[in-house]
Amino acid sequence: MATSNPLHRSRSNRIIAGVCGGFAQWLGWRPTSFRVLFVVVSILSVAFPGILAYLILWLVMPLGD
Repeated sequence: MATSNPLHRSRSNRIIAGVCGGFAQWLGWRPTSFRVLFVVVSILSVAFPGILAYLILWLVMPLGD
């Protein structure tokens, strides 16, 4: 089943690799809101799991158009 908005890294809304920008586009959120949420959740989980998740997603998520 194909979706009209597949999950991918963003080319336009990127600061490091476009992972948060891609998730924001996929969810229909503003990229800044998603980044703030991601940082807060990462800090509350002692940062390591958030950093590891970001690095894994950087490698796994395809780069969008």
